[in-house]
Amino acid sequence: MSSTSREGSLQAPTRHPLGQDHPDFYNEEKVFDELERVYDICHGCRRCVSLCNAFPTLFDLVDESDTLEVDGVDRKDYWQVIDHCYLCDLCYLTKCPYVPPHEWNVDFPHLMLRAKALGFKQGRSKFRDRIISSTDTIGGFASIPIVSSIVNAANKNEHTRALLETSLAIDSSARLPEYYSQTLSKRTSHHRADESKAVKTDKTRGKVAIFGTCYGEYNEPHLGEDLLTVFEHNNIPTMVIADTVCCGMPKLELGDLDSVKSLKDQNMPVLTGLVEDGWDIISPVPSCTLQFKQELPLIFPEDERVVKVQQAFYDPFEYLMLRHKAGMLKTEFAQSVGKISYHVACHQRVQRIGMKTRDILSLIPGTEIDTIERCSGHDGTYAIKQEFHQTAMKIAKPVVNRIKKFEADVYASDCPMAGHHLSAGLADGSQAQHPICLLRQAYGI
Repeated sequence: MSSTSREGSLQAPTRHPLGQDHPDFYNEEKVFDELERVYDICHGCRRCVSLCNAFPTLFDLVDESDTLEVDGVDRKDYWQVIDHCYLCDLCYLTKCPYVPPHEWNVDFPHLMLRAKALGFKQGRSKFRDRIISSTDTIGGFASIPIVSSIVNAANKNEHTRALLETSLAIDSSARLPEYYSQTLSKRTSHHRADESKAVKTDKTRGKVAIFGTCYGEYNEPHLGEDLLTVFEHNNIPTMVIADTVCCGMPKLELGDLDSVKSLKDQNMPVLTGLVEDGWDIISPVPSCTLQFKQELPLIFPEDERVVKVQQAFYDPFEYLMLRHKAGMLKTEFAQSVGKISYHVACHQRVQRIGMKTRDILSLIPGTEIDTIERCSGHDGTYAIKQEFHQTAMKIAKPVVNRIKKFEADVYASDCPMAGHHLSAGLADGSQAQHPICLLRQAYGI
């Protein structure tokens, strides 16, 4: 270690491009050498032990080895750690003192992504994982009229769920999303935004296009409707983008970088066209927002279209707060929503925008908010897999306990999937709400 080395960095974390086109990116020996280097640093620190199950898995492997060091762990067992990482990014942003620009250059999530990409190239991914990450294919089929009713009924039937567990290892007790034949694009097809009413601020262009996401399109189309209603209530001309595909986050978490590129190339012509026409872009799911704001720019830093879209993409509440700071948000509310247990989604936390959802909800008179900054354990697909479901429920338990202790009137998460996972943990018949739905209720619109 050089004489200028420090135990931890006091500088803001920076991110290097993923580098998937480098000739050594998929070199197994070099990947595992880097895994051993980073695992050894993590073993000597252990600050991340409470975040997810990747770190306890690593530390157990070390503590049960003959040497009690990383060199005593069989390299084939490294995959156990990799499989438990769902790329939430919290270790990178909130815990690790050795992230760049520190000389040790630890980027645990992107190292896990590199390892997942290697594993995918080697054929380690399961058929189940390739299926459930193909969200447009599943959603397009399951949203067909009549088919949606059959799929929803089957997902609630103990016999079909047992068969699904046996055949695909999808846990029979995991909550699966519903599908709607009246998709978001169908529900909003006749809506037209009056662009002439757009009013710019120093940081917003005053008209917004909603990237509905595959989840918002097929599973919870009301989220896009509520976004549309709330934004237009605030005199922001708003539209739902047609002809887009999945953002690519499910394929990213699988390590299928070729599919991520393909989906990116399908979305970029539509999105860049909107940006060039003066539209800002939002989405109702933090993971999708993060994909465009962080992951795609780090994977494709030379793609000018990706950078252009990144600069125009916002979290919905980030956008509303920018409008509020410019004196352009309506704060006349029809009713309170009471005590809210508010779970901050991991992929929103790592956008580095602050507590914008909490701040907007706090404008509602008579509202009391308990903010919970802890992972729900869901991830996009992790919690429904048979081998990980119980671990996902364990990770959720501290959040569930906080909700119970606060005795909230309602609990909410910016990630709808995390919200449903918390509902499963509560197991009292209650349902999580999305904050944008609460805001619409407060407005009385």
